[in-house]
Amino acid sequence: MNKSSISEIILLGFSLKEDSAIYLFIFFFLIYILSLVANVLIIILVYSSKHLHCPMYLLVANFSFLEICYTSVTVPKMLADLIGQSRSISIAGCITQYHFFSLCAATEHFLLVTMAYDRYVAICHPLRYGTIMNNAFCVQLIAACWSISALSLTIPAVSVANLHFCGPNTIDHFFCEFNPLLKLSCTDTYTAQFIFNCLAWIIIFGCLICIAISYMKIISTVIKIPSSHGKRKAFSTCTSHFTVVGIFYGTVIFIYLRPTVNVPFHQNKVVSVFYIVVTPMLNPIIYSFNNRLLRKAAYKLIEQRLLKLVRKMY
Repeated sequence: MNKSSISEIILLGFSLKEDSAIYLFIFFFLIYILSLVANVLIIILVYSSKHLHCPMYLLVANFSFLEICYTSVTVPKMLADLIGQSRSISIAGCITQYHFFSLCAATEHFLLVTMAYDRYVAICHPLRYGTIMNNAFCVQLIAACWSISALSLTIPAVSVANLHFCGPNTIDHFFCEFNPLLKLSCTDTYTAQFIFNCLAWIIIFGCLICIAISYMKIISTVIKIPSSHGKRKAFSTCTSHFTVVGIFYGTVIFIYLRPTVNVPFHQNKVVSVFYIVVTPMLNPIIYSFNNRLLRKAAYKLIEQRLLKLVRKMY
């Protein structure tokens, strides 16, 4: 049981004047709402369109759900701190935020691997795709992504929950991340830091290697396609996923390749804002622009809603 002498933690967030904080609040709030709307729209499109009831789009819909969870764990608190007088969060609340953020982050790694595997099967084994990647197996893979993430984070979760916090009680960040949280502990954090470092390296590089292997096999197969049209068509099915992978891992590696409590955390704020606030908004846009079936389903849904609206009016 946590026996800390401090009851709450102060998140310093962004040290801005009141006017600047309001502008930043409006900017982040609009991005957050746009992100929620865009990801919810993709989930609705996949659910309501029967021709999208296939593994590729089930994975995309689950990825959108994950992005909603990912941002909702941190952004609402950040927005409240930008315009509120108090920037405090309880010890239990801070640890809980860290746990759920870590769960979403780890699950995103595994889900991106699953999506890469889906593209590998579709391009390298097209005739067997329907038997290998059926909907039932896809659901099992999604469940495995969440389960493995939860199990892998059990040990660091217990380690953080058993830390004692005696002061100071300020974190130079806008959410409760692992490294700044450890810096506040008055107990030995070597074991927790070591476990976290090992897991971070295993998950980040393990998943990245799996994705790289999938794409090497995909590229090898596509090169053998005789027609240029066939090559473009094959690559076009991977463009969205490859772009999302590049953005996600580019920001994550920048931060987590330096997992030490001595790092000045304020240097990571801009990058953290990008992958926590901006990226979840970009991902559904990337998938929508590069996918003809999603665009077609969106147009059809809008057309149906407009027709219903016109009929009610007349």
